[in-house]
Amino acid sequence: MGRLSTTSGLAAGEDDADFVRALARGLALLECFDAEHGAMTLTEIAERVELSRGSTRRLLLTLEHLGYLGSDGTRFFPRSRVLKLGYGYLSLLPVWTAARTYLAEVARHTNESCSVAVLDQFDIVYVARHAAKRILHDYIPIGTRYPAHSTSMGKVLLAGLAEDSLSAHLPKGALPQLTPKTITIPAEFRRELMRTRERGFAINDEEIEIGLRSIAVPIRDGKGAVCAAINISAPAARVSVEQLKDWLPTLRQASEAITLLMTHR
Repeated sequence: MGRLSTTSGLAAGEDDADFVRALARGLALLECFDAEHGAMTLTEIAERVELSRGSTRRLLLTLEHLGYLGSDGTRFFPRSRVLKLGYGYLSLLPVWTAARTYLAEVARHTNESCSVAVLDQFDIVYVARHAAKRILHDYIPIGTRYPAHSTSMGKVLLAGLAEDSLSAHLPKGALPQLTPKTITIPAEFRRELMRTRERGFAINDEEIEIGLRSIAVPIRDGKGAVCAAINISAPAARVSVEQLKDWLPTLRQASEAITLLMTHR
């Protein structure tokens, strides 16, 4: 995946007297671990976060001492204590707590996986998921991030933003291409978002991964703003785009139920 620069985050806080650079660097270091980088050497981590070996070493040893990282003598890797950082957020998130029953019902009705995600800058983050029964080892755990423009939930979430907020969320220039079907031209992607707003749902037709399709609708908060998205994902070899659309009533019913629960809370 390449480097994970800390430059933008650190630069944004440089003028703030209360900004703690060491803390920002430590958090950036924790974020550099992902599914493709589960264990890395000091040199690899330093390159990922664009810090010197000396600074990176001090951060690693501190996080290891606190129990957030482990080491086999050569490589560093996250330990289970890291989960505490995210669980507080997930346990208090209304969408996550309210969605579980309805995701299970959608998955039972369609025999496919159902998920909920929220927007974080230009990524979507999975906050709830119920995998299809046939999936023995689900490769999308809670907390998984994907580029928003290449996913059905990402399109729904971006389409729900006001124009000024949307501009801030979209990267400059061409959008990253993940498959030959990914929309990379900004003007074309904005037209896709307009279609999403008009029809109230979004389709991902092998744009994030060849062989995978999905359909998503928005979840709204008590004020009617889009705060999350719910989708159904299925193998393209078995489910066509038209078949995905047949599940829209089921998906919308789940979305409305979750929205109602959130409103009452």
